[in-house]
Amino acid sequence: MSRHLEVGERIVRTEALHGGITAEMRRLTIGRPDGGTRDLVLRTFVNVEHAEDWLNREAGALTLLTGTGVPAPGLVAVDPAAAHCEYPSLLMTHLAGRTVLDDEGLETRVPLLARQLVAIHALRPAERPREYVAWTTADTVVTPKGADAAAWAAAIDVIRRPAPRYEGRFLHRDFQPGNVLFDVSPPESAGARITGVVDWAATSWGPTDLDVAHCSTNLALLHGPPWGLRFAEAYEEAGGVLAAAASERLYWQVRDGLAFSEEVQLVAQPWREAGRAELTKRAVEERLDAYVTALMDALG
Repeated sequence: MSRHLEVGERIVRTEALHGGITAEMRRLTIGRPDGGTRDLVLRTFVNVEHAEDWLNREAGALTLLTGTGVPAPGLVAVDPAAAHCEYPSLLMTHLAGRTVLDDEGLETRVPLLARQLVAIHALRPAERPREYVAWTTADTVVTPKGADAAAWAAAIDVIRRPAPRYEGRFLHRDFQPGNVLFDVSPPESAGARITGVVDWAATSWGPTDLDVAHCSTNLALLHGPPWGLRFAEAYEEAGGVLAAAASERLYWQVRDGLAFSEEVQLVAQPWREAGRAELTKRAVEERLDAYVTALMDALG
């Protein structure tokens, strides 16, 4: 670690950052010879399968994003095979701002999220990242207890079909409020400016609909199904382009929504730790059921 610091610098403080699911995050305060400080972030995968692959992908993405205008961390160093660190790790610059998961101010933040995602999809990398990987199958979906059985059966049938044809774009692949930093000062701004987009380990090539669907599901579970349905509209209002046919859009929306059925507890726990204590596993399951049902109802 010390060999990546400048001459005379040293680590003076470490702070655990909460909210992540797969990686441990630490903010490192670096003391400088002139008495000032700067911050770095250390991302570590402890006993995580495919950690080397994820860190290589994230390092590649951060390098690609340099100078693009997309507010991403700068890559300092990466040790994907744990050759120098105890565990596979990535060191990057620290970005100002924080995640905002509250309902308050959502009307302001949703258009900002949509515009930011449009900007990410506009990137044309010289080297494409790998093709996206689906996160669920029709046979692994877990229908929540008490869910609308008919709606879920119909939704599962949707993803049994072949994926629609699409024009590939650069995807974040986990774009959602937990991976976006906002400037929250002054408080009355309610998060009026995005200062950073983090967690680029799943960067992929695929349909814009997939990123939009993922953010939509997160919004539906965090803030209620209507917000999940709203995000696709906000994305188009910001200039984004989705699949032309409603049935094709539904495929991607449903595929992402159903993927959450297998990991409700995993996604709900960081939200509770971040202050959303009401988002119990059961509460999130109920919102997921309502969202999937609303998607199927919208198809008519």
